[in-house]
Amino acid sequence: MAKIKRQKQTMEEKLNTLRAGVLGSNDGILTVVGVLVSVAAATSNRFTIFIAGLSDLLACAFSMACGEYASVSTQRDTEESAVAKEERLLKTDFAGELAAVQQYYVNKGVTPETSMAIAKDLLNKKSLQTMVRIKYDIELGHFLSPWDAAWSSLFSAAAGGLFPLMAMTFAPDALKWYAVILAVVLTSALTGFISSKLGNGLVKVAVMRNIIIALITVAIHYGVGKLF
Repeated sequence: MAKIKRQKQTMEEKLNTLRAGVLGSNDGILTVVGVLVSVAAATSNRFTIFIAGLSDLLACAFSMACGEYASVSTQRDTEESAVAKEERLLKTDFAGELAAVQQYYVNKGVTPETSMAIAKDLLNKKSLQTMVRIKYDIELGHFLSPWDAAWSSLFSAAAGGLFPLMAMTFAPDALKWYAVILAVVLTSALTGFISSKLGNGLVKVAVMRNIIIALITVAIHYGVGKLF
């Protein structure tokens, strides 16, 4: 397949990177606070709590990054395979490709004659771009980047877990639980707000859902820690 020059990022590419970041941040918050709370409920040794939280933060961040890289790589491979297939078809079955473009516009309400004229014009000017866009909704040269998703997930997961870790580590003993809960509530609310904006969802519902899930996570892990 001919090498496609990478162009300025589309909105879909930017949203994919942001999506990976939001998911990474949310996972970082919940997994790290879960470990912190369960360990802190079992021991008051600050160093032990810190090492447990830091280890989980690093594990979570790299795990999320690897998962995003593998997932988006699979999607990118599928897109590249579709482009390669259309390159072959344009050489071996041009008439079929022309008919597919014509039918696409007929389905949109354009007359068969006008649709054929449009199809011929598009395939004469931008044949491959036209075929992958019409058949697969792919913008040529704008494949999703697994590295962008991986780095976004890595740093956001680390950042999300860092706030409860710092709260548990540096807050005075009398205030550490309040500090952790406050850190979890604020960061969970932020990720809920961002995710709702990205998905055009209900902001209040997303924020409250994230906060409730985070508090349930804290309660469950605190209970587990108290058992041992």
